[in-house]
Amino acid sequence: MKMTLVFAGLVAALAVSAGSAQAQVWSWKKLPDQRGEFVRLCSPHMVGRWEHPEAVCGCLHDHAVANVQDSDLREALLRGISEHGVPTIDREWIPASKQSMINATFSQIARPTLQCMFEPAK
Repeated sequence: MKMTLVFAGLVAALAVSAGSAQAQVWSWKKLPDQRGEFVRLCSPHMVGRWEHPEAVCGCLHDHAVANVQDSDLREALLRGISEHGVPTIDREWIPASKQSMINATFSQIARPTLQCMFEPAK
């Protein structure tokens, strides 16, 4: 019985620390240079795919910020790009009430994304 309580306490402690670790991962949003940090996280995913990965990432960031008005969807989109190198939104990253807006968000960002990747600024 005593061992079961200790184990349950350990599981609870791990769950709490995992939640705080996840919160720390996205604390970059509060930094003064959010764009620079985004580009730093995104660029490794673009290396080998694009000649100027930093420019592609900066362009994706700028268009996501300019085109996606809803803050939850915008932050999820930026997270997806910085973690995967492509516009991605995991349903778990946004409230259930906004999940129906994911397709519209991708439609808003589709053309600018293609421009960032295939029509670099001259």
